Amino acid sequence: MHPAPSIIAFSTFSGLGLGLLFWLGVASSAPTGWVAFAFFAIGYLLAVGGLVASTFHLGRPERALKAFTQWQTSWLSREAWCAVAALVTMGVYGLFLVFFDTQIRLLGAIGAFFCLMTVYTTSMIYAQLKTVPRWNTVLTSILFLALSVAGGALLSGRVAIGLVLLLIAGLIQLVWWQIGDKRFAKSGTDMKSATGLGTIGEVRAFEPPHTGTNYLLNEMVYTVARRHARKLRLISLFLMLLLPVVLLLLPFSHVGAVLALLSHVAGVLVSRWLFFAEAEHVVGLYYGMR
Repeated sequence: MHPAPSIIAFSTFSGLGLGLLFWLGVASSAPTGWVAFAFFAIGYLLAVGGLVASTFHLGRPERALKAFTQWQTSWLSREAWCAVAALVTMGVYGLFLVFFDTQIRLLGAIGAFFCLMTVYTTSMIYAQLKTVPRWNTVLTSILFLALSVAGGALLSGRVAIGLVLLLIAGLIQLVWWQIGDKRFAKSGTDMKSATGLGTIGEVRAFEPPHTGTNYLLNEMVYTVARRHARKLRLISLFLMLLLPVVLLLLPFSHVGAVLALLSHVAGVLVSRWLFFAEAEHVVGLYYGMR
């Protein structure tokens, strides 16, 4: 699928911000005063900024509020409601920390739960799609959650647990790539099923359905060379996992911690670009492009 910059930014930065808010919510002793204000400001800038970025991909951004009306059937709508619940709850929780030096643990736990639920519902927008076999697996949600809590741990200064979570997220990413590469072939979808002509006999593309491009081709049929994908995967793992781990294992310094975080975010951006660029939508079969 076409890797739109707005969606890449949304899924990366909102996950990072919500991961930070999650750790603030479950902290046994959360920061207070201006330190808390700084942490919450960063979390909200990333989370809200990412969510706002997602509207740039809409044809009519002013209609984004209509997403709240379809919560019974739409994961996008559920994401919107979970995001509001998370941001409002964490806002009240942060208010007491910043201005009253008071930690309401129950409120923080509820807010942390909705932070994770927001990331989960975001992942399910993609994981539910049977038309994109690479995404249609429970590992998609696990990957989104793992990257969110790992990045949030780094951003909140939890170096020890951040190292462990980075390794776990990197392993999940590797497994997701390995399984994802075989998902389309194992789905059993081919040109026969795409055209509905399989009962007649062998089906092949004689010529394209039309001479020009269209929305489906622009959005759903994006290809990236396999050799380029392999290189980008290595770059992603190096930036997202290996370099941050090395930097964090060195004697602690604020510069090293910042570089580790920036490297991790850059790696996740590359990984998220591949997430969309490598997604083979079955509609490509109809156009003879799979």
